[in-house]
Amino acid sequence: MGSVMEVIVVEVPELGNHAHLVHDGAHALVVDPPRDWRPLELAAEEASVRIAAVADTHVHNDYVSGAPALARRHGADYWLSADERVHVDRLGVRGGDILGVGDLVVQVLSTPGHTLHHQSFLVTDPESGARTVFSGGSLLHGTVGRTDLVDPLLSRMMGRAQWESARQLGALDDRVALHPTHGFGSLCAATVPGDGVHGTIGDERETNPVLRTTRDTYVEALVAGFGPVPRYYRHMSALNRAGAGATPVLPPSEVDEVAVHAAVRAGSWVLDLRSRHDFARAHLTGSVNIEDCPQLATYAGWLVPWGTDVVLVSDSTDDLAAGVHDLAQIGMTVRATHLLGPVDTWLDSTDYRVADWATYSRSPRGSVTLDVRLDAEYHASHLPDSMHIPLHDLDGAIGRLPAGQVWVHCRSGFRAAIAASLLARRGRDVVLVTDDWDAIESIGLPTVASRPAA
Repeated sequence: MGSVMEVIVVEVPELGNHAHLVHDGAHALVVDPPRDWRPLELAAEEASVRIAAVADTHVHNDYVSGAPALARRHGADYWLSADERVHVDRLGVRGGDILGVGDLVVQVLSTPGHTLHHQSFLVTDPESGARTVFSGGSLLHGTVGRTDLVDPLLSRMMGRAQWESARQLGALDDRVALHPTHGFGSLCAATVPGDGVHGTIGDERETNPVLRTTRDTYVEALVAGFGPVPRYYRHMSALNRAGAGATPVLPPSEVDEVAVHAAVRAGSWVLDLRSRHDFARAHLTGSVNIEDCPQLATYAGWLVPWGTDVVLVSDSTDDLAAGVHDLAQIGMTVRATHLLGPVDTWLDSTDYRVADWATYSRSPRGSVTLDVRLDAEYHASHLPDSMHIPLHDLDGAIGRLPAGQVWVHCRSGFRAAIAASLLARRGRDVVLVTDDWDAIESIGLPTVASRPAA
């Protein structure tokens, strides 16, 4: 019986990425595994295949790679561009190389743009003729990977390379399946990607602007559309070049309330993973609320100064475990955790208000309305009397806010809840608007659009 190629997609929601395992029924290649590679190993076990090779399409900017550790665990080759300078054992590969994984044939494609030495892997099943390309951060569903992460000053040069790489992939046969790593919530995507998980090169030729726009026009639009870069990204390349993903994640200690209070006084960041409503009713003064969800790592990594001592608290053991796991994916170590009881009287009943847009519309003006959405969201539509400070800039700008009560909002309430906790930590009188932005229209509140500052 001939080989039958199968691609198994493993979602990594805490990173907004997908990792992949492709096999011929006996041997498998894993592409772009996160630090927690266990779901991919489990997928291999369920398919009864051996992991024969592990590849990174590039040195990642958004997470700690698990590829070197997974390869070593299985005695497999670790493939990475031969031109990358790293301090881990790898099989250096270059564009044009032809490699084998069981019966599958893997062609390495040089696709720079997202990073200088980015590669894609075109996998062919000789028996059926089926082909799949694993494009990493090059050609994504409906967009491409952003080109400003290596160095913002190189973003146009890298953008031109990205356009060429996307065109190279777009020249493949229509039936070639496309499986990118980024683009499912990752801020490594240049623009909001399409919703599809599965797609083909033919689909992209029909809809992806990079395959339908001239180079210079596309590059200028690409560069103009980049949003902010999470601060923790600047540390990921060095960690991956050093092979940090091979280091075991140390379990945090479990501490009592006295130690949590001491952590706040010592300057640690105490992150409370409970719901925004529970936090608003009662919390430890000085703690910050980031609800447990797939965006936890992104916003914790963005807001918490790198290397700062981190303590997690929650009323759920599952949420604490998930928080430790998700932060480890980006190289953040949680020193300690504390499980809150059903009624913890030592929490401060600071009790800031949670409101909807209807309540806001009836409130007297004179308070500060603070919009913490991204620039593009704000300029598209905002309340005419609102101040705008994106969440990632808020902690350093609180001292510049006018005096008075602050009504803070975002699009859905998640970011505003983080902002409200940052404001309350600094002693501000806060009202958290946790309504969806879309509800404004039904309330009849006026909005305006504006041009971005030059």
